[in-house]
Amino acid sequence: MLDGRIMGLDIGDKTIGVAVSDLMGLTAQGVTTIKRDCYTKDVEAVMKICKEYGVETIVAGMPKNMNGTIGPQGEKVQKFCELLKEETNLPIEFWDERLSTVAAERSLIEGNVRRENRKKVIDMLAAVIILQGYLDS
Repeated sequence: MLDGRIMGLDIGDKTIGVAVSDLMGLTAQGVTTIKRDCYTKDVEAVMKICKEYGVETIVAGMPKNMNGTIGPQGEKVQKFCELLKEETNLPIEFWDERLSTVAAERSLIEGNVRRENRKKVIDMLAAVIILQGYLDS
């Protein structure tokens, strides 16, 4: 059993989807989608959620190319996570998120969520899928 929660992040250029685990580390729940501003404000927003939920570990989705290599987007995620680690001193693990957004989109379509509403929650749901995959492993 865990002492604190685990946070899942889906880090994109425009938004950061955020999910946290329950206290037992069994399930992931969506928290919010942070609109990206600048590194400082983005990191502050994540840190605020970490404090609020008692987060002890962060799992960031790592967008890999289909051949398993890390491309430009993956490098941006690594850079952001380095800054986040400096500020929070929390351990950050990476989780292969290659198809998390696709899975999130599919489940929203299956749930008959309208396109304009899907845009609002897709990144948060992708964070849930990333975190749930990590928790299940």
